[in-house]
Amino acid sequence: MNAHRHEAPGNGAAVAPRLLGPAEIRDLAQLLDVTPTKKLGQNFVHDANTVRRIVQTAGVERGETVLEIGPGLGSLTLGLLEAGASVIAVEIDRRLAEQLPHTVRLMQPGTELTVVHDDAMRVTELPGEPVRLVANLPYNVSVPVLLHLLEHFASLQSGIVMVQAEVGHRLAAEPGSKVYGAPSAKAAWYGRWRIAGQVSRMVFWPVPNVDSVLVGFERADVPGTEAERVATFALIDAAFQQRRKMLRQALSGVLGGSSGAASALLAQAEVDPETRGEQLTVTDFLRIARVAR
Repeated sequence: MNAHRHEAPGNGAAVAPRLLGPAEIRDLAQLLDVTPTKKLGQNFVHDANTVRRIVQTAGVERGETVLEIGPGLGSLTLGLLEAGASVIAVEIDRRLAEQLPHTVRLMQPGTELTVVHDDAMRVTELPGEPVRLVANLPYNVSVPVLLHLLEHFASLQSGIVMVQAEVGHRLAAEPGSKVYGAPSAKAAWYGRWRIAGQVSRMVFWPVPNVDSVLVGFERADVPGTEAERVATFALIDAAFQQRRKMLRQALSGVLGGSSGAASALLAQAEVDPETRGEQLTVTDFLRIARVAR
């Protein structure tokens, strides 16, 4: 993990805060010879109003430390700094990680930025304790990144992330919903989730072929130990790998090796063996895990 702290000094003259627009985004991309790639899930936001709406929706307060994943060319980073936050930005692309402090020095002097050049899925420590996560997450890895961050950084108490609409609705889904699945149940382990807004495709470069939403979360006390979380998540995975099957069948491989053994354990956990995973809350899965251990 390579971290570079940048606290840009003022130059004695007042400089109006600036955010990136379409022209600046394209100029920076050309300067760095950056072509947005699907592999890294790169779509850069070029609309200042959208950036400020995300920051406002997240409730960012002056002086607090915010974690941003995948800052890219710096659109959202500049908005967070404009609001008075200190930003820790994790960027996997070396060119973008090295350019970001220079962009901030030019457009938001006098602000505090720390850039970490690393893969967000591998980061387990940070040069600070961020209290809020605000990010335009790479769409291809948004759920794994979120779960990884919430597992390893207990200081994160809330956040707003921009994700593909389909993924966002899954994260915020309640049991019984058609889109409720493993991401919904696992995310609920860490707190409460909600859809916080829609985002137009036209604010991105390049324009994605999917819709986007803002998803908000508020952390709650986790319901069990780390060992129980691992066991619970394994049950969730098994249940949703065969989501059309009754739990006694879907969980037979991890609960006693047969549908009969699974039925007995489910009944002991006060869960109907003939129900399906999409009906269970994360605490239901945790109850099963505790009975099965």
